Order: sequence, then structure tokens, then C-alpha cells
Amino acid sequence: MDNQIDGKDELKKRNWSGWYDKHYKTLLAIPILIMILSLAYLGYFYSQNQDIMLKDSSLSGGSTITLNGDIDSVSLESFLSSKFPDLSIRKLTDITTGRTNALILETSAPPDAIKPEIEKFLGYKLTDENSSFEFTGPSLSESFYKQLLIALLISFVLMSLVVFFSFKTFVPSLAVIFAAFADIVMPLALIDFLGIRISAAGISAFLMLIGYSVDTDILLTSRALRKKGGALNKRIFGAFKTGSFMTITALIAVLPAFFIVSNLPDSFRQIFFILALGLFADLINTWLTNASIIKWYCTKRRIE
Repeated sequence: MDNQIDGKDELKKRNWSGWYDKHYKTLLAIPILIMILSLAYLGYFYSQNQDIMLKDSSLSGGSTITLNGDIDSVSLESFLSSKFPDLSIRKLTDITTGRTNALILETSAPPDAIKPEIEKFLGYKLTDENSSFEFTGPSLSESFYKQLLIALLISFVLMSLVVFFSFKTFVPSLAVIFAAFADIVMPLALIDFLGIRISAAGISAFLMLIGYSVDTDILLTSRALRKKGGALNKRIFGAFKTGSFMTITALIAVLPAFFIVSNLPDSFRQIFFILALGLFADLINTWLTNASIIKWYCTKRRIE
């Protein structure tokens, strides 16, 4: 009986290996197509907005107002939107009752301009007990935004240098770097499509994605190129089992925090959302893009 089971498992592995040998180049076309569409949309988005992302008040400057209490957000937005077209409103709700605990308003207008209008709608004065106001100047926000982008770029360049130094081969190193780049571009394109305004915390999440995405790519490349013993497909599949388990574990950690904890600060929710998108993209870019390139490279170099 055990011999029959082992024989069936061996037959399945051979069938999978044969199918992969035949179709791994076709699988590579899927992430490349997604990447092309993502870059095309980012180009279109930039032509419409003169930037690669929508920024909230922490990056573009403006007012952030927190109103305590159960306030009708729909009526408030309808009342203010004609005078403040860029206004956005988010609700903080109680996880058990679903009741609104507070509203967070963001607009480029200064507090002195929007505060009287809010008081007119509410019918009472806003004080330190029932509200809070924060204002960031546009020049300071723009400088902070540029510094964050420079930090992101430097991190990516340093990561690329470490990868090249580690593997000392052009094609595998380029595959790792391309996969990490795609893990940033694909979530960014989707976020822009959804119209989500990115905060400073959101850009920090993209910095974190560089580390999250590279680890599985390095795992795959190291096992394929350096590990001795066993066929190439077996080494790739072994890396897939370990790497996909790592990524899925990370997804299980961040998704409940985003969907279940409704009163979590918005900056944390944005971090978790961007990380989740990046981890989904990493599954595609590591095991379709990078694995296919490594398979092609090893086949050409007769690395078995």
C-alpha cells in the first residue's frame, strides 16, 4: 500500500514537472502583462494629476479636523463639499456597536476657513473637548514628501547593490530587483485606481514592502543556484512551499487587523492595506516572474 502511494506521489511530481517545463515561459507573460498595465495606468494618472499618487494633508498640506461624537457624515459632507471640493471624511466606529465615535475631515483649506462652516452645520461651537484641529503648511509637507521619496529610492538602490554583490550574476540579480520593483508598482497602481490618498505612513509601508518582497526572491534564487542535490524543478518547488508559507503567514497577520479592527487609526489601516496588496503582488512576481526567469537561466546555463 505504501509503495502504491509513493508511486502515485512520484507520478504526480513528474506530471507537474513536465507541465512546468512546458509552460513556465507562458506563466511569465501573466505578471509582465499586469506590470505593463500598471505602468500604463500610472503614466495616465501622472498626466492627469502631475504626480504618481494622491496625497493626504500630511503630504500635501492642509487641515485635519477630528469631530467627536456620532455625527451624520453624509449630511456633513453634502453641506461642506460645495465650498471645499477636496474635502474627505472618514468615520471612526465602535467595533462592537458600529456606532460612530468620531469623524476625521481632511481638506487643503486652513482651519479658520472651515471651522465656521462646521459650526454652522452642527449648531454649536467647536472646543478642545469636542474637536481637534491640525494644520500643515504646503511647503513643509512638500519637503517632507520629497524626503520620503528620496529615502524610498535610496533604500531600493541599496537593496539592488546588496543583491548584485550577493549573487554576482546579472540575470538572477536583475530578476530579484524586477520582482521587488513590481511589488511596489502594482499596489501603487491599484491604490491610485481606487482613489486612495496616501499618507506618510503609506509611503513607509512601501519601504517595508522592499524587505518583504526581497526575502522570498532571495530564497528562491539561492536554492535554485546554490543548493546542491535534487533536480532544478524540485528545488524551485521546495522554495515555493517555504516562501509561499512565509507570505501567506504575513497576510494572515495583516488582513484581520485591516478588516476587523474598525477603530484602528487610519494610518495603521493604510499600512496594513498596502502591505496586503504588496504581499499578494509578491506571490505573483516571485513564483511566476522570478521563478520563470531563474528556470530559463538555469536551463540555458545547464544548472541542474
